[in-house]
Amino acid sequence: MEKNWYVIHTYSGYENKVKTNLEKRVESMGMQDKIFRVVVPEEEETDTKGGKKKVVKKKVFPGYVLVEMIMTDDSWYVVRNTPGVTGFVGSAGAGSKPTPLLEEEVSAILKRMGVDLIELDFDFELNEAVRIKEGPFANFVGTIQEIEMDKQKVTVLVDMFGRETPVELDFSQIEKI
Repeated sequence: MEKNWYVIHTYSGYENKVKTNLEKRVESMGMQDKIFRVVVPEEEETDTKGGKKKVVKKKVFPGYVLVEMIMTDDSWYVVRNTPGVTGFVGSAGAGSKPTPLLEEEVSAILKRMGVDLIELDFDFELNEAVRIKEGPFANFVGTIQEIEMDKQKVTVLVDMFGRETPVELDFSQIEKI
């Protein structure tokens, strides 16, 4: 079975709720080996109101959520029956399996969001000590505080000036000690 990206349809304005609901269902139903990433395509825009600039996240495709998964009857059922999901895009009718997105399409969408599709063997865990390989904090050692798989970023606590400071890094910027 192959891992592919699919598009699910939801009510406009409920995309983040559907993402949260689906991630909770994946966890509670033990589907982590079939459903990998849930992404609400967003991009940052600068709004100016009253002379003040504010960066806001806008939905690239309102009413749609991307899901990286291996399509099986079980994984289809979990996604399809998640509260807020109205269906899969590219499904020919009742009970039929949807058509996956092409890798180029997904890559273009994620790149627009500032996320690379590069599949990295990410073999790190929370609270693991790591060395920063590049950037302004190169050769610093820290502890992984947070892992964001969908953005391929980690937050590492680095000891600077006598206190721990969180630093957000790409997966490629850290290595095991």
